[in-house]
Amino acid sequence: MDKRRFLQAAAGATLLPATAGAASPARSAAPALLTVSGAIRQANRPPLNKALDQMMSKHGVVFDKGFAFGFADIAALPAIEIRPTLEYDGQKHTLRGPTVARVLEAAGAVATDSTPVGLRAVDGYNAELTLGELKRLGFIVATHIDGQPLALGGLGPMWAVYEPDRFPDLTRLSLPERFARCPWGVYSIHVG
Repeated sequence: MDKRRFLQAAAGATLLPATAGAASPARSAAPALLTVSGAIRQANRPPLNKALDQMMSKHGVVFDKGFAFGFADIAALPAIEIRPTLEYDGQKHTLRGPTVARVLEAAGAVATDSTPVGLRAVDGYNAELTLGELKRLGFIVATHIDGQPLALGGLGPMWAVYEPDRFPDLTRLSLPERFARCPWGVYSIHVG
């Protein structure tokens, strides 16, 4: 798929309505926007294909099995809202989406609190935290900002983010430092 068709499909997926319920092991008909790989029990997509999974291959992502989510699949998971002060404008914004832990659960992740979890963004940026850190900090896979879907080309269509304002030790850091482990445009989560 060429880049233009990928971007058009990804943008169109952000317009899909959210439905109640959890992600199903079956792959949705919508384009995959987030793939969970590594230590997972179930898969709904084949192993990485270096010819067809160009961005993943160029970013060094490797996996034997993966669980792919479309936008509607992620948006259908139980969501929470956070209100962090964002580094980009110094303003509080409402972000909504499921917790990263819930996304991993939906993909059948086999992990303990000490298991490393890699969060990879479309620009190649990779943040690695443990599952315990992700839970403690309350990381979400944000799909919406201030009631609107996150846009591809902006911070989305999905953003792995938390609310650093809730942690006194983190409020001492500059805004960019608080968000250093929050890849916007997250498209790959690797467990283990």
